[in-house]
Amino acid sequence: QVRLVESGGGSVQAGGSLRLSCAASGYAASPKCMGWFRQAPGKEREGVAAIYTYNNYTYYADSVKGRFTVSQDNTKNTVYLQMNSLSPEDSALYYCAAALGRCMNWEQSLFDTHYRGQGTQVTVSS
Repeated sequence: QVRLVESGGGSVQAGGSLRLSCAASGYAASPKCMGWFRQAPGKEREGVAAIYTYNNYTYYADSVKGRFTVSQDNTKNTVYLQMNSLSPEDSALYYCAAALGRCMNWEQSLFDTHYRGQGTQVTVSS
């Protein structure tokens, strides 16, 4: 059974940093598009970042480029999201997701996949 477990959320002041982790288990180590999307109350769901596990190509939403970094540790089956220069607009429930195949349409792939975690809350205060 595929399982994705997020950790690392919390509360931070504007300008601060957090690192989210997503530990994956229960599926074969085939190339995947893994990443993060977020959902804030009253806002549309937004793809944040993704990484293609085969070649480490990364993809980002314009709103987080230059501030967030997605990476992976294959030895631990874990994907990370390093978030710097956080602002209150980044406050949301962050979900890790994994989609089979490439990240050709990464945002939609992460929205549509059945493989996702329970979410971890990130709250940024001004």
